[in-house]
Amino acid sequence: MCVVGTLAAGLLVAASYLVKDVVVVVDGSPVAIRSFAARVADALGEAGVAVGQGDVVRPALSEGLADGSTIEVRHARLITLTLDGHTTTHLVTATNVRDVLAELDVEAAAGSLSAPPGRPVPLSGMSLTAYTERRVYVVAGTTRLASRTTARTVRQVLRQERVVVRRGSMVRPPLGSFPEDGTVITVMPPRAVQIPWEVTRLDWQALAACVARGDPQAYNPDGPYYGMYQFSLPMWQAVGGVGLPSAWPEEEQTYRAQLLYQRVGGRWQTQWPNCGDRLFT
Repeated sequence: MCVVGTLAAGLLVAASYLVKDVVVVVDGSPVAIRSFAARVADALGEAGVAVGQGDVVRPALSEGLADGSTIEVRHARLITLTLDGHTTTHLVTATNVRDVLAELDVEAAAGSLSAPPGRPVPLSGMSLTAYTERRVYVVAGTTRLASRTTARTVRQVLRQERVVVRRGSMVRPPLGSFPEDGTVITVMPPRAVQIPWEVTRLDWQALAACVARGDPQAYNPDGPYYGMYQFSLPMWQAVGGVGLPSAWPEEEQTYRAQLLYQRVGGRWQTQWPNCGDRLFT
């Protein structure tokens, strides 16, 4: 009997050396367990912690387990991210929106988010929409401005900057398009007059190259004359131009030059006596 008792006590002592006190931290929540497991994977099995694809376990599942060990498990979450209009999917182990953005290296702190930065991310995942802050430029008549915006469309940028778009105005890029960083938004006056095909097919590029080396911002103080077709201000205004010709992009200057050509009945000699014949090359 004494021998049996001694053996039992010995077994208890041996078992006490085998049992380990372990802390399992699952998605930031620690739980203390006692385990006889030899490996990390076995300890997690005893604790009922499942590990799936994309999950992060430290130490690795195959590592040996020592008394006093801490096992960290971060479960993967599926994030559907729409960033500046582009949608992608990602597996992340972050547990809140702020850490998701950091894990995905998304700089959205100064932009707009569809969820607060501190919102928890459920295990089932979530959809997240983010718009970064971008710098865009607006050219509209005499208005020239730079804007920092999180707007989703060109239309929203113009509304934020209180730029009125009249019926028939030409807007580039289109009102519904996404304003990327560095976008120049141009609002051009309405074009009430249709240019005939036989006028548009003339070589306006060759004319501009001869008149002003094709420079839309050309300036000649003798007139003064402005832009790639060297308009005087009275003539520019006579064909519906606003502000200075040289302040507008090539498309607008060419349209007004074509209107001028029509207004003078094709008599280019009165407007471009030295270069007008280039229209027919």
